[in-house]
Amino acid sequence: MYYAGNSAAQGDESTVLVRTARPEEIDAMLACDAYAQAHPERGDAVRDAVGKGQCLVALHAGQVAGYVLTHDDFFGYGFVSLVMVAAGQQRRGVGLRLLAAAESACHTAKLFTSTNQSNSAAQRLFASAGFVRSGQIDHLDEGDPELVYVKWCR
Repeated sequence: MYYAGNSAAQGDESTVLVRTARPEEIDAMLACDAYAQAHPERGDAVRDAVGKGQCLVALHAGQVAGYVLTHDDFFGYGFVSLVMVAAGQQRRGVGLRLLAAAESACHTAKLFTSTNQSNSAAQRLFASAGFVRSGQIDHLDEGDPELVYVKWCR
């Protein structure tokens, strides 16, 4: 699956290519993910998703700009479990491209995702991508509820 798009980045036109991640890209994906540097379980999740074909990678000028992990077993619907955009690529449309590609790849009528209430950047990204609030899960992270979002795909 390939999804290319132009994204205005500080006055420049930049092409972002989103496609299914390949095993040889895992190290580069994790290298641009600050959380993965301190949490080895992130690497395990990425390796697992790539192996199952459930990871899309965004490339800008041939370099990893971000990635998204998906699966289709959230109560029978698609779910974006992680959107990661490299620090130098944030607020340049990479997250929107990743979510659009995840929607295109979704085989169910709805695509869900979630974030902590404290993560206002993710909430803005989801709203910009057309997701709407669907609910809340308490007690995953005490004092910081998980906000669930949905987007209708078909």
